[in-house]
Amino acid sequence: MTILGIETSCDETAAAVARGVETRHGASVEILSNIISSQIEIHKKYGGVVPEVAAREHVLKILPVINEALEEAGVGRRDMINHVPTIAPAIDAIAVATGPGLITSLMIGVETAKTLAYAWNIPIIPINHIEGHIYANFIGANPKHQAPNSKQISNSKFQIPNIEFPAVVLTVSGGHTLLALMKGHGDIKTIGQTRDDAAGEAFDKGAKMLGLGYPGGPAIAAAAAKYQNPKHQILNKSQAPNSNDQNRIILPRPMLNSKNFDFSFSGLKTALLYSLKKDKGWKNKIPEYCCEYQQAIIDVLISKTIKAAKKYKVRTIMLAGGVAANKELRSQMPETIKNKLPDIHFTLPDLKYTTDNAAMMAAAGYFKARHKKFTPWQDLKVDCNLEI
Repeated sequence: MTILGIETSCDETAAAVARGVETRHGASVEILSNIISSQIEIHKKYGGVVPEVAAREHVLKILPVINEALEEAGVGRRDMINHVPTIAPAIDAIAVATGPGLITSLMIGVETAKTLAYAWNIPIIPINHIEGHIYANFIGANPKHQAPNSKQISNSKFQIPNIEFPAVVLTVSGGHTLLALMKGHGDIKTIGQTRDDAAGEAFDKGAKMLGLGYPGGPAIAAAAAKYQNPKHQILNKSQAPNSNDQNRIILPRPMLNSKNFDFSFSGLKTALLYSLKKDKGWKNKIPEYCCEYQQAIIDVLISKTIKAAKKYKVRTIMLAGGVAANKELRSQMPETIKNKLPDIHFTLPDLKYTTDNAAMMAAAGYFKARHKKFTPWQDLKVDCNLEI
């Protein structure tokens, strides 16, 4: 089964083609094409995404991006009218993000998907954007990208993730930070989420305070990597720093020891602001501030995930979302799991499937299509506040 995925929930216009792979070990997805038209350079001058600008760019890019994805996958047709194949391509269904996200951006992808589904007479599958991030973990990966402590099955072309349920999934991005319990395909329940700022949003706001620009996550990570204080590097990854160490910049770990699995990063952002106001020489300590700010976020994310995994006695921990591209998080998460929960498997997507993309939509669509979870194109609607 071959699926066309479409993603326009924020500022990335993306289309991908995926093919299902069924083995005795389970199902996985092979990506035949994955095309992304990024708007980062456009929005960088505004310090964040401008919804109206994003929507206009989606209108301009959506059909050329879909056409490129179809042609690269070898399923498109050459006879085109306004970038649309006049004959249905060799795909079985269309999977499109219907929410959450920016409503004007989502509408472009959804209306395009509805039109193509009608014109080509093929079924359509609505995908929750967060669920899409989760299913990036089910994409077959190149063996060299295999995650430490992960369990994957060898294949001639790629590694097939062998994910055992139940699983806890940490999804972290610019707009969302949540923990979900996944008992099986189609059985995903949110067990904790952010009460205010998401982790990615906290990175963006922290970077703005430090004068590092947009997007904030990569900027803070790059600056943090320049800080080489051994005391900071050997810090227990899941514990708050010793407040008695007066030689260190210290920021709080919000809700680190709370009994639930919710997150809150607005207090961390405020603590950074007050710390900068008190420190007249902070501009000479930007790498240290970035290192501590980044580590505070990572400590909370990992600690909550470990607690959830213990409580629900899961067999797998998955990491997903744009912040999953953070090098330190990708390194410290499996290291902590190996030390504290050695019998639990860990999986994370290849870097190119962490930020917004359509391959993850096609992957989620494939697993829904296996169970005929289609929606008539007439009934497809956008929900910018869609929840799992």
